[in-house]
Amino acid sequence: QVQLVESGGGLVQPGGSLRLSCAASGRAFSIYAMGWYRQAPGKQRELVARLTSGGSTNYADSVTGRFTIARDNAKNMVYLQMNNLKPEDTAVYYCNAGIPKDSSEYILLYWGQGTQVTVSS
Repeated sequence: QVQLVESGGGLVQPGGSLRLSCAASGRAFSIYAMGWYRQAPGKQRELVARLTSGGSTNYADSVTGRFTIARDNAKNMVYLQMNNLKPEDTAVYYCNAGIPKDSSEYILLYWGQGTQVTVSS
């Protein structure tokens, strides 16, 4: 069992930056692929960034070059650095811990409660 708690959301102007943090409790944090997802009002939840246990990353096209995911296994933490934020980045951001199902899919096991990010002038 893994518990995930996100923090760091808030209101920021377009072009600004935020860093989201996700604190994980429970065993074997390092074995999980950690991901950040987001859900905007009226839209489906979507993958923003994933960082596997082996260190591989993938990003949504819409955030590539602006967002960076990182993890600190010693502290059971995962981060999402978000730069050059745009109004369309406004959403609730969720931390997820998962395991590979096959070469391209993951079983999304655990979720945090989410943190709101609002990008507006």
